[in-house]
Amino acid sequence: MRGIYTTVTDIRRKVFTEVARMAYEVDDMVDFEYLMHELPYQIIPGEERSLRSSIFLERAIVSERIRLAMGLSLRPIDESVSASEGLEESVVAEKYYEPPLINVIKFACNRCEEKTIKVTGLCQGCLAHPCQEVCPKKAISFRNGKSHIDRSLCIKCGRCVAACPYNAIVRMERPCAKACGMDAIHSDKYGRAEIDYSKCVSCGMCLVNCPFGAIADKSQIFQLIRSIKRGDRVIAIVAPAFVNQFPGMTPAKLREAMRLLGFAGISEVAIGADLCTIDEAKDFMHEVPEKLPFMGTSCCPAWSVMAKKLFPDYAECISMTMTPMVLTARLIKKDDKDARICFVGPCSAKKLEASRRSVRSEVDFVLTFEELMGLFEAKEIDVNALPDDPNDNFDDASGDGRGFAVSGGVAQAVVNAIHKLDPGREVKVASAQGLADCRKMMMMAKAGKYNGYLLEGMACPGGCIAGAGTLADPARSAAMLSKYKAQAPMANAVDTPYRESLDALKY
Repeated sequence: MRGIYTTVTDIRRKVFTEVARMAYEVDDMVDFEYLMHELPYQIIPGEERSLRSSIFLERAIVSERIRLAMGLSLRPIDESVSASEGLEESVVAEKYYEPPLINVIKFACNRCEEKTIKVTGLCQGCLAHPCQEVCPKKAISFRNGKSHIDRSLCIKCGRCVAACPYNAIVRMERPCAKACGMDAIHSDKYGRAEIDYSKCVSCGMCLVNCPFGAIADKSQIFQLIRSIKRGDRVIAIVAPAFVNQFPGMTPAKLREAMRLLGFAGISEVAIGADLCTIDEAKDFMHEVPEKLPFMGTSCCPAWSVMAKKLFPDYAECISMTMTPMVLTARLIKKDDKDARICFVGPCSAKKLEASRRSVRSEVDFVLTFEELMGLFEAKEIDVNALPDDPNDNFDDASGDGRGFAVSGGVAQAVVNAIHKLDPGREVKVASAQGLADCRKMMMMAKAGKYNGYLLEGMACPGGCIAGAGTLADPARSAAMLSKYKAQAPMANAVDTPYRESLDALKY
């Protein structure tokens, strides 16, 4: 459903917009409490239901979404708790995410079945009965001329699915669970989706694949705006995946739009990607294969956590290089110690990364592009009306650094850097996108199939341009990113003007 504007997208957008508008326009605690109770009625107006079984249910779901958008936790279903419970602790300019980051709003869940094989109305009751013939457990019979599956016998092997000439038998799977490469989603005792947080790496793929909008992540929209209103110097560092997220947005327009939101400045995270590239290139040349059998890239936090969690014996093979987000933040704070840094990008997992103790002093806020759109709409910023100077571009990052946003781009940047630092060095690469394929890649590496390789893992299929916080069609975003890379003032990350700062930033 990436890049499709659905009713779920619309509700999410309205929630972010109204929370941002409230944060900009209101200061009094009493007013905050009042609006938290009133906003569901503004977002879902009228008396007749249009989306759910009841308009009251839809408003209850929106109320929980508002809480999450303000950084608050979900309320228990079996207790009477005010919609504004815990508000006082969130009306601050400093608040990190309290676990869990990704949440299931239980009464929004459709209680989808887990993996199952079903016969649809397309069954023609054909004479050949190929589905019955290939079933190894004799679970298929014919009733009233139609194929019937005995679930007590079915082992869900899928042979009948492949054999049916009419595609009348389908394999159904809960969409959120299917999208989860960590197998972290199962059913609770009521059949509702439940996340096993010991497995979850907060990639957000379940969030964007739930057709009922039952899964949502927490936000720092509220705290960010409080910080800006307090007078803090908040500087936005924007991931290169911003291209194509906001129709008509250019670097010059983005700079002006962020100023109108109250940001004191803006930098491109591709600057940090260049430094990350150089550091990983040097580590690879020094350590593979002499010290490590292979090396995995570090920039995707969900992939990195997955690899270390599921393959602890190979944790040291995942690069310890700081991510582009952290390196960019450190570069800015080196010269502007009082600045507060807001990362703006496509990723839910970056919220988790920023909340780590080792990163908290560097990155104060994380916004997704979807949340940023809520801020634009709250301030009624018209992209088409913004001034656009074609000479006012981001001009201090390489094309390879910008290429981090697409699957394969990180490894390519590191390979290009190695070839420039050591022209005779051969580098073998394996890459995977989506955590399920990343796990397979690590299994191969564990078996010794990738000795001497550079491994690139991306939690989101397609890379960052398809992250959980993006707005646009990933295929078009990839094409736009290719053009954006070509506009960079340099091609190779090694040529970054910030190269001499790298060693100082690491300590």
